[in-house]
Amino acid sequence: MKLYDPIISNILTLCQHSAARNLPVCQVDWRDSGKENLIFRQDMAYELGGSGDRFFALGATAVTDDPALVAEDDIVLIGKDLPEITEDTSYARIALVRVAPDTLGEGNALYNAVKQMEFVRYHVSPEGFMTRVSLINGTESARVSKKALEKGLSFTQVGNLMLGQYHKNARIVSVKLIFITDPAFPFSALKEAVRETEKITKAMDHILKNGMTDCDSCSLQKVCEEVEGMKELHFSMRNT
Repeated sequence: MKLYDPIISNILTLCQHSAARNLPVCQVDWRDSGKENLIFRQDMAYELGGSGDRFFALGATAVTDDPALVAEDDIVLIGKDLPEITEDTSYARIALVRVAPDTLGEGNALYNAVKQMEFVRYHVSPEGFMTRVSLINGTESARVSKKALEKGLSFTQVGNLMLGQYHKNARIVSVKLIFITDPAFPFSALKEAVRETEKITKAMDHILKNGMTDCDSCSLQKVCEEVEGMKELHFSMRNT
């Protein structure tokens, strides 16, 4: 499973140049509010990802089976933790997911497995932390409530609840969660990496739904040519 490996390496390199801290991976006593986790503007302390064009709001999932890229569960924070933030700020949540080798299958099974991991963000709702995803704008932001901060909400609680949800998937071995709130982080470069993950997933979907056989007429030909493993997926679908 090497489709996303170059992007993961790129993201890790970007993070190496910023001051980061590792948060504890542990059991946390924090409620998951599920669908009840609705935070109105008057109840929030701030919004991660802000509003308008001044802030970045990024979210991505990239999958690998290489232990050199994602060795074990890890929660990394670059920037201020939730109790330290006082106003809207740029934000990114990146999940680098390692799966056991040869567990994702091929074709539709592979695509569906990758989408299941992307959908985790819709199934984790730490009380006082409301994730907001816009598929149209390609953004992921979060509202943080005043009451939750008073109770001690931090990225430790958020990250560990997310890890727990990921590990409900038997294919997953380990996950590196990266939260970024540092306004000095190179968000523009990270945004390009996030777009690359989206292009790969979109290309997989395109191949499976359309069964393209004429590569020269395909708008995603460049992705297939540049991403290791994409051509193999393409030709395996053509031969089914």
